[in-house]
Amino acid sequence: MSTYNWLGCTVVITSALLVGCGARTTPAPIVLLNSQPSEETGGYTDTTYTVKPGDTLFGIAWYTGNDYRDIAQYNNLAEPYRIFPGQSLRLTPPAAQKPAPTAVRVTSAPAPRPSVPTVVSTGNEVTSVTPTQDTGLTTTNTAQRVIDQPQSHGYGESENLVNKHESKCDKNSSSNVNNASQNGFPDKVSCWVWPAVGEIVETFDIAESGNKGVDIAGPLGSDVVAAADGKVVYSGSALRGYGNLVIIKHTESFLSAYAYNNSILVNERDWVVAGQKIATMGSSGTDSVRLHFEVRYRGKSLDPLKYLPKQ
Repeated sequence: MSTYNWLGCTVVITSALLVGCGARTTPAPIVLLNSQPSEETGGYTDTTYTVKPGDTLFGIAWYTGNDYRDIAQYNNLAEPYRIFPGQSLRLTPPAAQKPAPTAVRVTSAPAPRPSVPTVVSTGNEVTSVTPTQDTGLTTTNTAQRVIDQPQSHGYGESENLVNKHESKCDKNSSSNVNNASQNGFPDKVSCWVWPAVGEIVETFDIAESGNKGVDIAGPLGSDVVAAADGKVVYSGSALRGYGNLVIIKHTESFLSAYAYNNSILVNERDWVVAGQKIATMGSSGTDSVRLHFEVRYRGKSLDPLKYLPKQ
């Protein structure tokens, strides 16, 4: 357990729980693992996890980069998934336990893909990480990023706008998702699209207590879409500080999260395609209407602006 003063609040962190004042508009950070560098290396690679005070199965799955249902299955846990400090949880299937066959379940055909937004450049450019054999991730060459600017908390500031542009995602995403649902997750993320259209009001902060994603503000009820093909592994509000949350698994290593939603339109175990509407923008878990979007590699936070398309 650690205690420190942040923005005038006494904050206590015990494993996955953060307790303090409620002024923060971004999710309470899960401070665990080696989660600070925005590189798709490292992450949580152990095959077991020792439960700490305050942990929940949902939180453990999120910050180790797993599906909570898988962890429950590997450890013979039934709802409501009670765990206790000191308990060792398997994160991989026992040798004698074969993964259960996954039913092919793709939700109704999505509407035409939303156009790819762009972040208006301030003259700063972030070069994307070159794909490696270890990560199996396909990214764009560069991404425009607003940096060295005061953080915005209102609407209408053109410097941080996400605008509409044509999506360049593979038109065969539905076939790819069908294949994945039958044969397991792909090795690579084939394409990323912006999860919402609006104004960027928070960007990724590598600091321990910083924002672990990007926040996009927009009208209440506006579309939130899947940023890439994948399987919904969480849908609900059990992760403290994230409000109504959707988590999508894209590969064995990559997850994306969509927080603060007003409504959720998909169910756990649904397979979705990039650009498919999965939720509506809201303010659950925060004090203004926005989408909080995260990308994680083996549970480690990455800067989403390194992967989302440029103009």
